[in-house]
Amino acid sequence: MAHLDSEVKEECLREDLRFYFMNPCEKFRARQQIPWKMGLQILKIVMVTTQLIRFGLSNQLVVAFKEENTAAFKHLFLKGYSGSDEDDYSCSVYTQEDTYDSIFFAINQFHRLRNLSLGTLGYGESEDNRIALKVCKQHYKKGTMFPSNETLNIDSDIEIDCIHLDLEALSKDPQDWKNSSFFRLEFYRLLQIDISFQLKGIDLQTIHSRELPDCYVFQNMIIFDNKAHSGKIKIYFNSDAKIEECKDLKISGSIQKNTQYVLVFDAFVIVICLASLILCTRSIVLALRLRKRFLKFFLEKYKRHVCNADQREFINQWYILVIISDLLTISGSVLKMEIKAKNLTNYNLCSILLGTSTLFVWVGVIRYLGYFQAYNVLILTMQASLPKVLRFCACAGMIYLGYTFCGWIVLGPYHNKFENLNTVAECLFSLVNGDDMYATFAHIQQKSHLVWLFSRLYLYSFISLFIYMILSLFIAIITDSYDTIKKYQQNGFPATDLQEFLKECSSKEKCQEESPAFLSSICCLRSGHKNTQLKSPDVRSLTDDCPSRCAQNPFVWRPH
Repeated sequence: MAHLDSEVKEECLREDLRFYFMNPCEKFRARQQIPWKMGLQILKIVMVTTQLIRFGLSNQLVVAFKEENTAAFKHLFLKGYSGSDEDDYSCSVYTQEDTYDSIFFAINQFHRLRNLSLGTLGYGESEDNRIALKVCKQHYKKGTMFPSNETLNIDSDIEIDCIHLDLEALSKDPQDWKNSSFFRLEFYRLLQIDISFQLKGIDLQTIHSRELPDCYVFQNMIIFDNKAHSGKIKIYFNSDAKIEECKDLKISGSIQKNTQYVLVFDAFVIVICLASLILCTRSIVLALRLRKRFLKFFLEKYKRHVCNADQREFINQWYILVIISDLLTISGSVLKMEIKAKNLTNYNLCSILLGTSTLFVWVGVIRYLGYFQAYNVLILTMQASLPKVLRFCACAGMIYLGYTFCGWIVLGPYHNKFENLNTVAECLFSLVNGDDMYATFAHIQQKSHLVWLFSRLYLYSFISLFIYMILSLFIAIITDSYDTIKKYQQNGFPATDLQEFLKECSSKEKCQEESPAFLSSICCLRSGHKNTQLKSPDVRSLTDDCPSRCAQNPFVWRPH
């Protein structure tokens, strides 16, 4: 009797395992179980993508408004601005007279802003709640310098002096504040001049897209950088735009109704993602319970533990990806609703959350493509080659970092693409892909013959090593994995303990080989086994024999 109970227990476990490793279509054929998760994921793809597109269009308006206002500020407050930055700075001056003219020009433009600006701009209050413009200068404490005699006596301590010019002071005779002692500059001690002021504006272009407008606060700063004392003062313009809730909005029309529709749509997306999150979490919990049953049974019957590879087969990594995607979508949707209601203004964080979640949602589509053999080969190849590729990239990365540091320290002063580590890494990555090779060779300055010769040796060796050797080995690793997968599909995959257990038949059944319907399935369902006897008629096909080619193994793509 105990032996019969053991056989019944074993057969029940085998049936549960076979059913677990079926894809949704096979589960429907076996038990008429509707694939709720699959339908929910398809609906979620449509909903999340629609939500992302709507938010992306709104975010583009926000970014465009900030960039266009920054460009307008540069034309308004920088004298002689050409319309494009010279480098990482906006423009530069080379004489004392030009420096004074540029400073006074910015101050006068601030005073006349209401009569000059084409935008919806107004004055903002400074830190002390005054509508004023703040000018600060940094200079060495004291010192004397005689370059002709090569003598220098200077105190390296830095002093900072500031002056506030409000609209009332600027309305008076300009000579009163221009002739003040503050603007008597000693350029050999001068390090930096900062002109900071605050402006406010309203973005009205959102009304055309039936959205409530945003109110902006622009914290602007003009920096005259003379730290190099090279005879060239670089002028930087920095504008930090912050979105604030408008205090009093009175807009007639259908904008408010459109906002409510969008909020309802976002709420529906949250509900869909919550349902998906609950279903996937439930599936993982049930899978862990099934694994616990299998581990206990295997230890009792075979007196040994199941290998780690078989234990990992119970955890569907697609479910983990879906759960992460759902959490990101829910967080991003809540933040988007707050932004829509003008309670929060963090567009960047919201775009990161929604963009990443949409990426994961579309990556999850690969799971359903794995049901087809042609796509399954690609997915299996990626899965099998990934560990080898990561190990190879770790080794190649050491060489890449060596070239990065070497190029930065040697070629940095002579080539704009090697000025900092970030640009060096980007330049080398472009060379690996065959982009911009001639320009990289040609732009090196020939001021030093030794550096010029080194640059040739450096670039030729890097290109030869990475394109002809490292990339070829990289492709060979993926090709080897592809050949291995093709061979296994033709000759059968290596069997594991879990596969052998699923292929076993009870003493009353007759084991027969059948060709699989899907290579990725654990058990290939087939009808027509007249002699198969089950406890329940609705799971009759679950005891069909499981061919070795569709049994679970480390290389088989497992759609659930």
